[in-house]
Amino acid sequence: MKLNKSYKLIISADGSAASGKTTGAKKISKMYGLKFLSSGLLYRYASYEILKYKPKNKYLFLKKKINNLNLKKLDKLNLHSSKISEYTSLIAKKKKVRNILKTFQIKFSKKFNKICIEGRDIGTVILPKADIKFFFKCDLNTATKRRFKELRKKNSKITFAEVKKAIRIRNNRDIKRKNSPLIQTKDGVIVDTGKLKTISGMLKKMSETIEEKLKDKYGN
Repeated sequence: MKLNKSYKLIISADGSAASGKTTGAKKISKMYGLKFLSSGLLYRYASYEILKYKPKNKYLFLKKKINNLNLKKLDKLNLHSSKISEYTSLIAKKKKVRNILKTFQIKFSKKFNKICIEGRDIGTVILPKADIKFFFKCDLNTATKRRFKELRKKNSKITFAEVKKAIRIRNNRDIKRKNSPLIQTKDGVIVDTGKLKTISGMLKKMSETIEEKLKDKYGN
């Protein structure tokens, strides 16, 4: 369903690791013709560039890279290695890094009137006035199965226990970090992908929420 040209719809999608937020945000963006941005990929891209070039002043280097970033480049890079994942969880705690990426995301959000940005601090920091704030969650075993299946294709030696440990560590870091921790907002709409089970169930929950919001804003 493509939205009326006059409509404005701003959506944030936050959630824990492997909770399904990227899949949900991407698919719902395609359904409604929203401009989509993954903040997670931005942080992974930052890690990729820093690990590759090892700059002396990583913040100045990163600022230049992000300012000149073509988002289409992100889909062409392998940003999901275990090394990048581990480093990403570390730099995501750095206030200077978050500020650089925050500026980029806010600029992106002001370019369009129909957007969906997914990450971990979107509804609290990047889009605090979003029309809809989805908050994705699922139990640890479901998240591990999902991520294990994904990573197993790239690394046949990785174990279920390793993936489970990595997700637990990442989630703890995201929740406990001082700068922009992962928080469920009071007005957040919970999308529990562990209970919904299927992608179609997840999208049904999201689309029903969107339709209700559009009806409230614009009538029908």
